[in-house]
Amino acid sequence: MEFIKGMDISSLIEEEKCGAKYFMDGVQMDLLKILKTKGCNYCRLRLWNNPYDEAGTPYGAGSNDMSKLIELSKRVKAEGMKILLDYHYSDFWADPGKQTIPKAWRGLDADGLCQAIYDYTKATLIVLKEQNLSPDMVQVGNEITNGLLWPYGKKPEYDNIARFVSSGIRAVREVIPDAKVMIHLDAGGNNPMYIDWFDNYTARGEDFDIIGMSYYPFWHGSMSDLLYNMRSMEERYGKEIVIAEVSMGFTMEDYAEYEKLGPEERKGYATKPELVEKIEHPMTIEGQCRFMQDFMELVKSVNKATGFFYWEPAMIPVPGCGWASYEALNYTGEKGPLGNEWANQALFDYDGNALPALDVIKNF
Repeated sequence: MEFIKGMDISSLIEEEKCGAKYFMDGVQMDLLKILKTKGCNYCRLRLWNNPYDEAGTPYGAGSNDMSKLIELSKRVKAEGMKILLDYHYSDFWADPGKQTIPKAWRGLDADGLCQAIYDYTKATLIVLKEQNLSPDMVQVGNEITNGLLWPYGKKPEYDNIARFVSSGIRAVREVIPDAKVMIHLDAGGNNPMYIDWFDNYTARGEDFDIIGMSYYPFWHGSMSDLLYNMRSMEERYGKEIVIAEVSMGFTMEDYAEYEKLGPEERKGYATKPELVEKIEHPMTIEGQCRFMQDFMELVKSVNKATGFFYWEPAMIPVPGCGWASYEALNYTGEKGPLGNEWANQALFDYDGNALPALDVIKNF
């Protein structure tokens, strides 16, 4: 089986529209061609139900609706790469801190939400299949550590969590039976949480193929913690394991001048200094290279682990492209500020030049 070297490029269309350009060896190139040259064989693409407010204002961060998914899928397929489709089942970011019901599904009870997940998953997959854009792998929910479609599916409501996830799985199996199905949690170093979650799910839910994990070293424990959890999951459940999200910084230098936002408007990077002090690799260009080498060797050492997806390697700082718009905050109930919080973890520098870590990935 080919080792998955995947990249989540969900924000690419918005990045490009805001002026992002990407370079390899000083030559401007299409991002996907660079990634293919550097050994990438899979792309991960998220899908939000309706990432616009009632007036049609986009929520930002790629505004990943069905039209964006189709456009990106065509580009990925044209380069001969495979696709992991990431359903959030929300109109904007869904993660352990928020799983907001889509606007169109508000007012539905748990039974209604089960049917909505099935209908939506089936309808969107049929559209992709009819255009020869079927994904090779499908995530039913995004980082559903604390459940999905809150409050009905909020942990510890495992009966509803299993019903919701199973509805999505049934739709995938019906439309694209050859696609592998992933269940994705965050906190890849937290073994007790994974055991509790999957023990509860497997007692209730439809079968699936892959345990997906997020692993950010500044949030999710040591690499030893990750390895222990992967081996535990492999032994306990016998499922394929994929690191669905991973990243590592290449600098702690600020990028305010690139975003052209006032201090009160910028969220700043997620890798706060107090977090970075605790990690095993320095956030330098060389540290990013060493991390990726060590990380890939770790993944390869686990028998049922088949690869990884680097999260948003092309999210470089450009004016107008951030993690959210104010309209999005109104939807999720979160506070600002806005801006890009990920640029120092990309695989391209702030000017869009491919970093050496991409060669580490290519040569692994």
